[in-house]
This record gives sequence, C-alpha cells and structure tokens, in this order.
Amino acid sequence: MQRLTPLLLVGVLLTWLTPVVAQTPDYIIQSNGAPMRALVQPPGQTPRLATPTPTPTPTPTPAAVRADAPASGALAVKPATRGKIRIGVILPTESSALGEAAAVVRSGVEAAAQMDQSAELYSVDATGDNVVERYRAAVADGVNVVIGPLSRESIAKLAPSVTVPTIALNSIDRQAAANPKLYSLSLIVEGEARQLARLMRDDGRANPLLVVGGDALSQRLGKAFADEWRAVAGKPARQMAFDANDMTPLLQAAGQADAVALALDVAQAAKLKSALTPDVPVYGTSQLNVGGAQAELAGVRFIDMPWFLMPAHPAVQRYPHPAVPLTRQTERLYALGIDAYRLAVQLAVSRPGAAVRLDGVTGDLKLGRDRAFERQLPAGVMGGNALQ
Repeated sequence: MQRLTPLLLVGVLLTWLTPVVAQTPDYIIQSNGAPMRALVQPPGQTPRLATPTPTPTPTPTPAAVRADAPASGALAVKPATRGKIRIGVILPTESSALGEAAAVVRSGVEAAAQMDQSAELYSVDATGDNVVERYRAAVADGVNVVIGPLSRESIAKLAPSVTVPTIALNSIDRQAAANPKLYSLSLIVEGEARQLARLMRDDGRANPLLVVGGDALSQRLGKAFADEWRAVAGKPARQMAFDANDMTPLLQAAGQADAVALALDVAQAAKLKSALTPDVPVYGTSQLNVGGAQAELAGVRFIDMPWFLMPAHPAVQRYPHPAVPLTRQTERLYALGIDAYRLAVQLAVSRPGAAVRLDGVTGDLKLGRDRAFERQLPAGVMGGNALQ
C-alpha cells in the first residue's frame, strides 16, 4: 500500500467529505458541546484514508502514515528517527458522530507537520471505549507528546492515565482527575465572549446592551459576556432577549446604550443590525463570521482568529489552506490542528513548568491557569475585515 505525504493526505481526507457535510456549520458548534454531541444531520460517510493517484516523485515526510490502518486503530508507522520528536495524534476518526470533524483536525496537524518537519506523527483512532488502551500503547511505542482526545468524555476517561504532555482538544471537565501533563486547547465560545467584553471596555463603552438569543450557544455566549462585563466594569450590563416578532423594545433600549453586544446566531444578528440606526456601535464574536459579503452585518466590530483576519501573519502564510473549500466554522478546526501540532512540538522540548506561548493561527496562545491555553484574538470589522 502506498504511503501518503501529509499534504497529499490533507487533500484525500477533505475530498472524502461529501459536499453537504463539508459545508455544514455544525462542526464548530459541536466542538463547543458539553459533552460533544452528534451532528444534527449525521454525516453520510465518515472520511477514511484512501490511496491517491501515484505521483512521479513522492515527497519525503517525517509523518509516516499509512492508508491501510490495522484493526488495532493505530496507523502503521515507520521506526522513529533517532532524536526526533514523535507526536501521537489520538482522534476518533472512525466515529460516526465525530469522525469527520476529527479528520479535519487531523488534516491540519498533518499539514503543519509537512511544512515544519520537526516531528513524526503516530496517528491512532480511538473513542471513549478504548482511548486509555490506545494511549498507553502509543506511549509504549515511543510517543513523546499527544494531541487529543476530542470529546470531553474521552478526555475525562484518559485524564488519570496521562503520562506524557497531552493536548486535549476541548475544555476539561472539572470532575476530571487533575493531571499536570494534561493541557487544554479549544475554541470554546466562553473565551471569545469574555474577550469581547474586555474589548468593549477598552473601546470606552460604559453602557452596553447585551442581546441574547434563545438557543444554547447564544445563552452560553451571553452568560460569559455578562459575567466578564461585571468583573471588568464593576456593574452589570443591561440584557434583553431577542424577539424577532417585536423588536421595538430592543431598538428603544439600543438607543439608550452606547453599544450593542450580540449573543445571537447569524440570521438574528443580521435582522437586528439592519433595524438599528447606523450610528449604534455593534459588537460580535467569530460566530457571526461565516464568510461571504454579509452585507447585513457591515460595520459590526468582531473578533476572530488570525487564520481569517490576518492573511499577512507569518504562520498564516506558511501553512496551506484546505484543498477542498470548507465553511468558516469547519475550517476553524483545521486551523486548530495546525496550532495543536506547533504547541505539541514546544511541549515536547520544554522543561516542566516552563512558560509556553505561541503566536498561532487560531490566536495568540498563552498557557493559563488549570493548564488551559488562552486565546487572544484580533478584531476586525464586517464588510472589510480591517484590523483595528
């Protein structure tokens, strides 16, 4: 069976995503789930590794990955190069619920490995049922650092057994066993909501109106924003629920505020923004940045990852974008894979307790309390993505 270079593998993995699945916006919402849930519409086909058309000159790669994964779930790998970092990528790529999301994350990891060539990858398929067994097998086979798991359930099961630096790709439940070698790198919405509150405070806003939708994600955004605003401003923000059938109270309240913070889905945000007078400053998170012109949201000040807002960023320029176009929400998971690889390399060579920081494609990453990486995002303006 022919070996695949990681860059070829990126194209193969993403080609296996069906058009419907490749464009669904649910990946990023699912990645914020607690616990993670299946997609609203289950994927039609879980992405699998496939043999590409042979190329005349295969590119040598440090990430030795084979298309014919053995039944144990670990992809066959060549013996580790002496002195080279070996990174275990432990993701549920065969899972019906999370498989395609995991494949997108892994393709980002492999794209970064292809460009940097500072480590070898040891890829393992694992779910909550076998994650501990396969983690231990990977470590026994010489893995120095691990990327994964993806779901909170798997993270909680694995936590007591972590023996090498391990980057979990979700937040860690408080009930999970504390382990100094277990880290968290995630795209949770609460982090963005807290940063948005600080951004508005730094912009001089003193009397904002927070508008919150009824869905679970908007509720989480709203609560995190409200808690952070109280902490940084010393007083609560005025909060109102979004009502598409009667926006008169919202518009009146907006006229008395010095800014509006949106904890809404894209459709609700567009409806409210269109009804506001142009002079009302409006703020939102990356949940509103779904790509395209988005004329109804023109002028909204928002935060998002450098991968989308900073094309001249050195890391954004260095790493390839997906071969198959994805939605903004799904592509964020690809960018997450890139930064996970870069952090894994750092952790593999860092002394215990050393400060870890990365100017990443998903944000300026800094290791914070409870071993969770905090993301600082740049701000842009809808309708131009001009950084301010």
